[in-house]
Amino acid sequence: MLKQQNNESKRKYGWVDKWAKMTGERARIDAKVNNTYIIYDKNGLLVKEYPNGKVVPFHDVGES
Repeated sequence: MLKQQNNESKRKYGWVDKWAKMTGERARIDAKVNNTYIIYDKNGLLVKEYPNGKVVPFHDVGES
């Protein structure tokens, strides 16, 4: 049991990490089904990820 505790997140509520990961995976699935993209933060920059795996910077100006 001690080994399991060392592998878990140092957060007070460790389940949050797992929940966030599952939410991101679900967003990717929905984007693929609906042929859209997801937007997320990567290295302090917002990016769009398309269902084919292409990742491009997100520019808010003029986006529709």
